[in-house]
Amino acid sequence: MYLVRRATSEEVRVFRAIADYQFGPGVGVKVIPDSTYLRVSKNTGAVRAILSEGKDLLFTVRAYTHTLIPSLHGALLLHGAVAFPKLRCVVLSDVADEVVRHGSTVFSRHVLYVDEELRAGDEVLVVDESDRFLCVGTMRLSPAEVLDFIRGSAIRIRACLVGEADQDSPNRAGEETSPREV
Repeated sequence: MYLVRRATSEEVRVFRAIADYQFGPGVGVKVIPDSTYLRVSKNTGAVRAILSEGKDLLFTVRAYTHTLIPSLHGALLLHGAVAFPKLRCVVLSDVADEVVRHGSTVFSRHVLYVDEELRAGDEVLVVDESDRFLCVGTMRLSPAEVLDFIRGSAIRIRACLVGEADQDSPNRAGEETSPREV
């Protein structure tokens, strides 16, 4: 069971520092707002998730490393906060819709570019060739391996945007783009 409460200014400062360490200097202020809420374990008192003011999940806190795992909303904030090509894996536009539709794995053969500073196990933003955000996931291989291998799974997808829309406009069918957790 969890409790939801407003984060103290000290807790916001700590989580911003973690985001700066994990995603790059200055990112914490952009992705963790002042009016942050926390989901806290009722039994241990440990912070398990960071929520927006509207109580949307932004990040889950990995218990054993205290790193941040972005939800779809957190990944969208990261995409806007970090300039291309940082934290990104670029997939072929031809397979971008297929990645979003099936949303479980990105294979090495579909990857055009990966941020060289990422490592296996790091969180990654999957985008198409025009930097349109598609999914968020976890690297399974190092960037060098992703680009060298012709076969195999490169990224385990956690959540995707459903539809073919840019973040600023509705998709071709005129529907709103909605998140889908995998």
